[in-house]
Amino acid sequence: MMNRIVLVGRLTKDPELRYTPNGVPVATFTLAVNRTFTNQQGEREADFINCVIWRKPAENVANFLKKGSLAGVDGRLQTRNYEGQDGKRVYVTEVLAESVQFLEPRNSNAGDRNEGGTYGGNQRQDNPYGQNQNQRSNNNNNYTRVDEDPFANNGQTIDISDDDLPF
Repeated sequence: MMNRIVLVGRLTKDPELRYTPNGVPVATFTLAVNRTFTNQQGEREADFINCVIWRKPAENVANFLKKGSLAGVDGRLQTRNYEGQDGKRVYVTEVLAESVQFLEPRNSNAGDRNEGGTYGGNQRQDNPYGQNQNQRSNNNNNYTRVDEDPFANNGQTIDISDDDLPF
């Protein structure tokens, strides 16, 4: 049996971070995922999918994603139920995310950028790169590693031995 979900979409609002009584972080967010086809009016519709992620990735999602952020979610579909206030059983289907990929640079939305290049005005000093956002944007001139062509040879020939080729 297989239960695997892979989604790419934009957050409809800022993630909500909560903690269980034991102190385990859990974040919930809704992802708007465009459909691959249009309706009869020629408009593209979207599905709004509730997602949940636990522990350290939950804190990362809450700290680095916000409304409008493009994210990739890998996880599984889960259904749970509980008794509502009116005494009726309520069923909830959601994606239990195992990983969330941040698919845009932190400063990609022009409306979120301030003069220093920080994300939403919140600059984290404890980032994994050991330097602040201002230093990163100045060092790489706003280019990401994806923008670089590893095969660009500046007009020079590439010397590859026939022994190195797999065919």
